[in-house]
Parts: sequence; structure tokens; C-alpha cells
Amino acid sequence: MKKSRILSLLVAGLLGFSAVSCADKDPSITAEKDPFAVSSEKLDFKIDTLYTDFISPWGMTWLPDGKMLVVERAGEMLIFENDVFTGNKVSGLPAVREINQAGLLDVTLHPDYASNGWIYLAYARTQGDGEVLVIGRGKLSGTNFTDYEDIYVCGPEWKGGRHFGSRIVFDNDGYLFFSNGDKGSRPMNAQELDNDHGKVLRLHDDGRIPADNPFVNEPNAKGAIWSYGNRNIQGMVYDKANNRLWAVEHGPKGGDELNLIEKGKNYGWPVISYGINYDGSILTELTEKEGMEQPVTYWVPSIATCGMALVTSDKYPTWKGNLLVAGLAGMQVARLELDGAKVTHEETLLKDIGRVRQVSQSPDGYIYALVEATGLLVKLIPQS
Repeated sequence: MKKSRILSLLVAGLLGFSAVSCADKDPSITAEKDPFAVSSEKLDFKIDTLYTDFISPWGMTWLPDGKMLVVERAGEMLIFENDVFTGNKVSGLPAVREINQAGLLDVTLHPDYASNGWIYLAYARTQGDGEVLVIGRGKLSGTNFTDYEDIYVCGPEWKGGRHFGSRIVFDNDGYLFFSNGDKGSRPMNAQELDNDHGKVLRLHDDGRIPADNPFVNEPNAKGAIWSYGNRNIQGMVYDKANNRLWAVEHGPKGGDELNLIEKGKNYGWPVISYGINYDGSILTELTEKEGMEQPVTYWVPSIATCGMALVTSDKYPTWKGNLLVAGLAGMQVARLELDGAKVTHEETLLKDIGRVRQVSQSPDGYIYALVEATGLLVKLIPQS
């Protein structure tokens, strides 16, 4: 029996559902509750296992024609159509350095993709004696990536491939935000403005630095910095209706954080934290300090927060306005209810499905999740 089939059966057994065939023509809200549906506090849903053969999937996006692009950390981009892998991978991508947590980390479309065709990547490449995080863009011609250009290279280079982030989002004004981790071996990078590490950065869509960024006029500061004191953000989503930028970042041992990212603010890492060192020793005695932001919520123990989505779809009416946060170590998706910018309730979904790397809402309103170690792509189908 093929490995992919075994994995699919294992996940189905673990969660108590039957994988729905990808050949189903309309996997939408059903007239009657599926007998294998998963019951959550506010919504019943079934889990459609669409694909089982990914190797470290990290990000996904959808083209206007409905095709889906999924990137793997090793540098591959797979093309799906009607929720089925077409068998095609995109050629012509930039050379990717895969080491530890570094590699091809995200893909997203320009907000005006229909007019300009730009697709953006976050990836690691070799530079000097180490690696750098790069934001680049290109266009898709059939299955070939063309017109590629790097638009921002984070510095300085760093060895080891740890804590690279990274997610890319655009706001209502067309500004590009992306995250870059502190690089792991030197946490104080996040507090220093002369490097791009441990930060959220903001650019024009072509990589130029906006004149109203908070530190553009500060000597020796990197002009692209929007926020700092961020350990390693691997999940970020923009709330268009409320003009809010949400991010989740990994803590050390404990202390994963949900933050509302705002201009020029310091989120404290490593001066303040709700976590401890991995060996159990004290990292810092401080959990708060004047001039440093408190998280909106945090997790102790860690769930290893990763990708995230904001539910805006009418297909999940009782989840609308909720944040969905992928959990690696927690092997789950955390559903967070909000009252404005406050978290009022949390529920665990997909418990023990595996290391969830990303969760996204498609343009047609469905929730998808990428599961890293088992290489799964799943889709949540709400029940009536």
C-alpha cells in the first residue's frame, strides 16, 4: 500500500472521519449532517483530505482562475486545480537555500494581480558565509515563473537557518508587510534597529521603503522596520474591515504570542517573555516593561503557533470574525473569538491531526490547512 494512502487512513482514523473523495463535484454545505462530521462548539464540519504527499509544505495562495499554488520549504511550488494536484510544478523559481527552518516560506498575490500579474515569494538564499531572507516577485506564464526580481534582501546574513519567519501580507493601501525572525542564536537582534531580524517590515510593492515608516530618519536604523522585538513570526493576517495586522510568534519554551502589530512598537523579545529557556532555566525575570507591548493573548505551554487566517466567509457563520491559528507542537488549529482587539474565548480544532503549518481561507470562502510532517492538505466542509 502506498505511503500516501496509509497516511490518509491514519488521519481519518485519528479524527473519526472518512476522507471525502476529491472527485465529489460539490463539497459544499450538505443537506444532512455527515455521520463522520467533527463536532466543535459552534459548528459541525467534515474534513476532506485533498492531498497526502507534500514534503514540508509552508504556504498557499489562489489565482483568480481558481487554481491554488502551494509551496514546499525545499523550493517547490505545486499547482492544484479544483482541489486536485495537476501533476505540474512551477519551473523557473529562484534558487532556495533549505536548511533547518529556512527555505521557500511563503507565496502570495499582489492585491491588483488581475492587472499586473505579480506573485510574491519569501525565501532564504545563500549569501556570504550564511543565509538571508529575501522578498521577491515574478509572474506565472503557464507553469513557468518569469520576470523574477528580488525586491528586498534582509541583512546581515546569518548562519544556521533558524528563525526565518516568514509571512507576507498586503494592507488596504497596497503596502507589503513581511516578518523576519531573530535568527535564533542572538535574540537581541530583535531589539536593535541596525538589522532586519526579529522584526515586521513594511515596503512599497516594488521594494522601496515608504517615507512614513517609523525609523526612516533614525541614524543607522533599517528603514523598512515597522515593528521590532518579535522573536519569530510564522503567522500573519491583515483584517481589511478593521485595518488591523495580526501576527503570531513562537515563544521559547512557553510564551507563544498573538500580537496586534502597530507602527513603531516594541513587542519585547527577549527582554520580556512568558516563556523560559528550552533547558528549563530562566530566560528573563520580566513579563512586562514600560515601552514594550503586551501580547493580546499567549500560550503556556506553547502550541508552536504558525500560519493563521481570519474567517470572513459566510460558509462558517458561527466562526465569522474568528482567528484560526495553526499549531505545530500542539498539532491543532486554535480558534480564537474576538471582541474588538481582545480574545474572549479559545477552542481547539483538529486535535492531533499533526503539525499544522498553515491555515488559509480561499477566495470562495473555504478553510484549508497544510499539515507538515504528514504532508497533508485538508479542507473543512461546514455542515448544515
